[in-house]
Amino acid sequence: MAKGGAKDTLRSSVEKGEGPLGAAGSRKARIHLSILFENDRHFSHLSSLEREMTFRTEMVILAFWYRTFVGIMNVFGIETKTCWNVTRVQPLRVGDPACFYVGVIFILNGVMMSMFFIYGACLSGTHFGGLITVLCYFFNHGEATRVMWTPPLRESFSYPFLVLQMCILTLILRLSHSSGRYYIALCLSNVAFMLPWQFAQFILFTQIASLFPMYVVGYIEPNKFKKIIYMNMISVLLCFVLMFGNSLYLSSYYSSSLLMTWVIILKRNNIQRLGVSELNFWLIQCFGWFCGTIILKFLTSKILGVSDHIRLSDLIAARILRFTDFDTLIYTCAPEFGFMEKATPVRYIRTLLLPLVMVITYFILKKTFRDVLCVLCTNTYQRCRATPAYQLIFHTLQLLAFTALAILIMRLKLFLTPHMCVMASLICSRRLFGWLFYRVRFENVVFGLLTVMSIQGFVNLRGQWSILGEFNNLPQEELIEWIKSSTRADAVFAGAMPTMASVKLSTLRPIVNHPHYEDADLRARTKIVYGVYSRKSAKEVRDKLLQLHVNYYILEEAWCVVRTKPGCSMLEIWDLEDPSNAANPPLCSTLLQDARPYFTVVFQNSMYRVLKVA
Repeated sequence: MAKGGAKDTLRSSVEKGEGPLGAAGSRKARIHLSILFENDRHFSHLSSLEREMTFRTEMVILAFWYRTFVGIMNVFGIETKTCWNVTRVQPLRVGDPACFYVGVIFILNGVMMSMFFIYGACLSGTHFGGLITVLCYFFNHGEATRVMWTPPLRESFSYPFLVLQMCILTLILRLSHSSGRYYIALCLSNVAFMLPWQFAQFILFTQIASLFPMYVVGYIEPNKFKKIIYMNMISVLLCFVLMFGNSLYLSSYYSSSLLMTWVIILKRNNIQRLGVSELNFWLIQCFGWFCGTIILKFLTSKILGVSDHIRLSDLIAARILRFTDFDTLIYTCAPEFGFMEKATPVRYIRTLLLPLVMVITYFILKKTFRDVLCVLCTNTYQRCRATPAYQLIFHTLQLLAFTALAILIMRLKLFLTPHMCVMASLICSRRLFGWLFYRVRFENVVFGLLTVMSIQGFVNLRGQWSILGEFNNLPQEELIEWIKSSTRADAVFAGAMPTMASVKLSTLRPIVNHPHYEDADLRARTKIVYGVYSRKSAKEVRDKLLQLHVNYYILEEAWCVVRTKPGCSMLEIWDLEDPSNAANPPLCSTLLQDARPYFTVVFQNSMYRVLKVA
């Protein structure tokens, strides 16, 4: 009776969001992020223009929220702005949209820390597990997120909803009878995760790929698994509608895997009638799911005409198969899309995160392996008593998937590091380590572990707190002020994608390309625009820019020579893409010397040259 009461208490506290890291913890996490960002940018005292210039990438739905918020505050006469005079060429007043934007991001990521606490507590069965998850996250903060340095990223909005989704999924797997509201919450969190970020679908595909083997082996009840799959299908359809019929949602590996899973669920009894052994029964289902998903993905891509869109799966395939073209190199040449740094595992080891997770993973896999052998030997669906909780097996499989992704693409540490922190909570699991707690006091294990972790953890935190800087980009500020004062409101601009984002945001001038590089039409336009950094003739590039109705081209000298790693300068990328012109001189160097007769220099400073297209 006492044991059941403890479980009910934990479940109640998880559902209510109680514990040491409730609202106060979320607030502290938000303040921590705000301090790091303020120390790095001195954001509160930047001009409105400078704040806009720090936002060089994605914007979202927050514009609607901002207008609603300001409108409501104005109705009640509540002051929402604190203004300073910032001296530049002329006094500028600091506005609020950028502060609102950053503030919402930090609030969302602050709330995420409460979700991590609940997540760790739910998975481990104790509040101490939630505490370990949160502390591990902070001790490895630099490996877990970029939100404190670059808030306006789609991942900053999207990832917190994945944490919520996986926490809900853990509850569904853990509870023998899950109410309908859990499945509805799973569907809605899926939608919130997928809408802001183009890579979200592939992450959910890895989730289905982790759940499906568990269903095949018999770890997940068929009815429960059906409900999970149905909720995922509904979330795909909702995203398809909310994104105005974007067929990418229907042609992904994620949607294809859902359909194949549904087919195999329906045909499971037919496969079983073949009379094959237990092992062959598993292999047939897994092989059919794997091959069927790939075939269905390519068929839907062809039928819907979206085979020319770039996805995370394309980047991973290019990384593994050593396939390169212009589009994949634009991505993979960026440092964040390179292989995981060799120093990353070392940093994990110093905080004890990696050794701890490896020990936990070993015990889970050991017990699971014994259980699978037991089933194969007895040829029965009855699970052996040594089996760990089913949700632990799922999280281990998900950990392996996140590890592979992070090794191939460094940016995807975003998924690996937090998941390792959640897995670390299992050191408190009595199901896994009850044998240890019979010999050593549970509290002593937790306290000793946190003490050793905190040695390097606090060093990491102090290193982040000590970062001091101030945003300053006078050349771009001069460029934007010139565009505002010296060009027509309908003048069309082209240039590097990050710069175009700033031009559009701060000047409202029409642009032909921007950082949403996943769109096929946009990639085609960007390839034409980046022809300035190739070896093509000035006339050929000019003629293609005129076809895009470009009036002004913003040339950046750094792009002519910058080389992030071997094979990754713009010239090297173009020589691979356009070998017929490889013997010609670089067009960029020619334009820097004399842009005439096809272009005219109308503005110039230390970083930018604005070329008027003749």
